[in-house]
Amino acid sequence: MTVELLKCVLYFALIGVSGFLLGRLLPKGLFKWDRPPFRLLQWERQGAVYVSLGIRRWKERLPDMSVILPKLMPSKKMPKAATSSQLELMIQETCVAEWIHGLLCIAGFGCVLIWKGMWGWLISIIYCLCNVPFILIQRYNRPKLLHILKRVQAKESVHEKCDRLELQYGTGA
Repeated sequence: MTVELLKCVLYFALIGVSGFLLGRLLPKGLFKWDRPPFRLLQWERQGAVYVSLGIRRWKERLPDMSVILPKLMPSKKMPKAATSSQLELMIQETCVAEWIHGLLCIAGFGCVLIWKGMWGWLISIIYCLCNVPFILIQRYNRPKLLHILKRVQAKESVHEKCDRLELQYGTGA
């Protein structure tokens, strides 16, 4: 039993590192937040369903790869004067993280092949359940970031129109 447990732990570490590297290497442009599976669903009520799960209380207690490996992961902290391109990248990062944790949930069941029987199933289910909160956090953060993105895009649009008018008519000085 202990040999199988050790093999499963090593397997989980291997797929975790592989998932992390895959998430860093994949082009972020592949992840569209307005398309399935990342698009917000009606029943999520713009993230309100996650608030009802008390996510605000526990999300900060979970490990954050941007804190653990700051040189390899972009910070999750919102810049004071975020641009629309920075926000779009942050939103894409939520999609990447959600996708990777979903893959880890599925790949975790490979442990059933390593540790035959009930214990292999049990540890695989536990591993899957441990990844679910990270998926929920991404689904919780995305609507907030999309709301901020819309506001920033509206501001940038106004500034762009003013700049075009200034170029067209001069400053009047």
